[in-house]
Amino acid sequence: MRQVFRLSQLATTKDRPGLLPVSPATLWRWVNLGRFPKPFKLGVNTTVWDAQEVANFIAQQRGAST
Repeated sequence: MRQVFRLSQLATTKDRPGLLPVSPATLWRWVNLGRFPKPFKLGVNTTVWDAQEVANFIAQQRGAST
């Protein structure tokens, strides 16, 4: 089964930490700039990201900073 993340799990808000230390607006900006994996729709109101693609993004960022 394919694991996915919702925006609320990925982005950080003032009330709740996310997997990434960026706001929802920054995450969407990165998607639009091609810097972050594109999400896909599970339904009309449900947008998700593939967990493996997110893990690959994080690993690339970690590698770039060393």
